[in-house]
Amino acid sequence: MADHPIGRRTVLGAASFAAAAPTIVLAAAAKPRVAIESAKGTIVVELEIRKAPITAKNFLRYVNAGAYNGGGTIYRASREKGAPPGHGTIQGEQRGDFRRYPGIPHESTAVTGLKHDAGTISLGRYAPGTATSDFFICASPMPYYDADPDRTDGDKLGYPAFGQVVSGMDVVLAILALPTNGKAAFPELKGQILTKPIPISVKQVL
Repeated sequence: MADHPIGRRTVLGAASFAAAAPTIVLAAAAKPRVAIESAKGTIVVELEIRKAPITAKNFLRYVNAGAYNGGGTIYRASREKGAPPGHGTIQGEQRGDFRRYPGIPHESTAVTGLKHDAGTISLGRYAPGTATSDFFICASPMPYYDADPDRTDGDKLGYPAFGQVVSGMDVVLAILALPTNGKAAFPELKGQILTKPIPISVKQVL
């Protein structure tokens, strides 16, 4: 297991420490789009391939390899205690039998200029350089996930945002509101695991 993750609400990632950036043949679109399809509806995200090239290319590599199809799920809805409805994140993962690629170099929001606003898609991680395929989508602004040199806890580097929802925020909010009585692998995740994980199919559409 990698080092403890940063943040008040743990955002899980895979524990690979390799630092090789992925290579991928990109579509001609300036900002590729990916559709996350589920029984609750479709979420379309536009990837910041120029601002966060390492992270966006990494996600596209998993998508185009079919890593999320046939077993991938949105399995977590993290709602901050005391926050109004619609505040939090949802999190997805690849299918269990797909072998993860090595972790990628961390692209800090301090470098990319991106922010964890409502609709931002980002990758989970433990230590910098461990992000692989677990992604999360912000249902509301989550500035705590941005890099912050003045933070007094964690490694101050935040999470690697790499795109934005352009369609389907109603789906994000609907999933966030679902029951979360699922079995948690860690005590800090209790009350955040969906009772019934949502199967997903993910494909590049532009």
